Amino acid sequence: MSQVGQVTARALLRRLAVEQAECRVPSVTAAIVRDGRTVWFGGRGRVGDGPPTQATQYRLGSITKSIVAVAVMRLRDEGRLALTDPLERHLPGTSAGQATIAQLLSHTSGLTAEPPTDWWERTPGLEMPDLLKRVGPDQVRHRPGRLYHYSNVGFALLGELVARLRGTGWAQAVRQEVLAPLEMNATTARPRAPHATGYAVHPWADVVLAEPEHDAVAMAPAGQLWSTPHDLARWAAFVGGDTGGVLSADTLAEMREPAGVADGDSWTAGYGLGLQLARVGGRRLAGHTGSMPGFLATVWADPAERVGVLFMANTTSGMTGTLTTDLLDILDEHEPRLPEEWQPAAADPALLALTGLWHWGPKPYALRLLPGRGLSLAPVDGSGRASRFVPQDDGTWLGLDGYYAGERLRVAADHLDLNTFVFTREPYDPDAPVPGGVTGWHA
Repeated sequence: MSQVGQVTARALLRRLAVEQAECRVPSVTAAIVRDGRTVWFGGRGRVGDGPPTQATQYRLGSITKSIVAVAVMRLRDEGRLALTDPLERHLPGTSAGQATIAQLLSHTSGLTAEPPTDWWERTPGLEMPDLLKRVGPDQVRHRPGRLYHYSNVGFALLGELVARLRGTGWAQAVRQEVLAPLEMNATTARPRAPHATGYAVHPWADVVLAEPEHDAVAMAPAGQLWSTPHDLARWAAFVGGDTGGVLSADTLAEMREPAGVADGDSWTAGYGLGLQLARVGGRRLAGHTGSMPGFLATVWADPAERVGVLFMANTTSGMTGTLTTDLLDILDEHEPRLPEEWQPAAADPALLALTGLWHWGPKPYALRLLPGRGLSLAPVDGSGRASRFVPQDDGTWLGLDGYYAGERLRVAADHLDLNTFVFTREPYDPDAPVPGGVTGWHA
């Protein structure tokens, strides 16, 4: 049942109906998630004898990659691997062995996009030993780390990495460690009823062609999974921050950090660790698109707004590409989120005394208290290096973001020491230990 207003629901449904009718999609579903709950669902077209529902399965395509990436990050958090490890350390004998786990996750390994087989999405899959034999040195297209180059093969190797370290198949590993804890029980490696049939729609006539569907076997971690709007909505909530204990909030945030630019000079699309990233209309989105013969899907989450959106359709091509963000625009137009009410908070007097004006040389900076004992240090005029800091057990402050991410801030009686830079209450305060000395201002 919709939890948005009637006018909003009608506007959302109309946008979905226009997509289905004008793009000639056999069936399409869409949903919006807010604060971890599905607040709107819509379906158009037919699956069998009726309209699609929240329980109708569609193929996820490359959204599978994000789920596999979570399994890899869990291994990292357990200490079973490091993201800086070369693949060779855990999966010896591959031509991509010099690439690191992080590079494979972020599509910066330089590995070929597609496997050296017949069109893998439309043919029965190979077993992993056969695939590994075919992926030779000539399948490495770029120096690892040089640039973003999407690689389905890279995620096949990551699936095998998960399988070997867990001692079970990749699908069993993600079922036990990711899908079951998130209660995504209708997400499966093979289709189950009720599911949509994948179709290609003729470009010049209103007829359809059923697309083939096979088990991709070794390539399966790149796009095998099937799911439902209900389950994909739970995944949208996960990407937005409702981790359900599957990952820590810090690890999920790390996955959402840009590791490569995916659209050249535009710089509006990128990739993190198993997650696609996009900046659209002021939003910073994380999620993934999916495409397999007969199926398209997309899921995005905006963690800042605690909102997610998705669609699933059984067509090979032809959709506009703006459906999900248009749905978010409609929600914002009709039911914009209200800001949280401001309330005063208790403050440590010692921290309160640190707030106010500081100077990095002659440049004024403002130090502010954040909720939860955090600090924010930013230029007064808004231009330049800004970071947030959290307290550490040794009395220092750790930078969370910006230029000073990972660096230490130390508080002294008359100055701040930020990774050797000295901040003073007055510009170049002569009473503070400013390197180079201070001789005084003059005309």
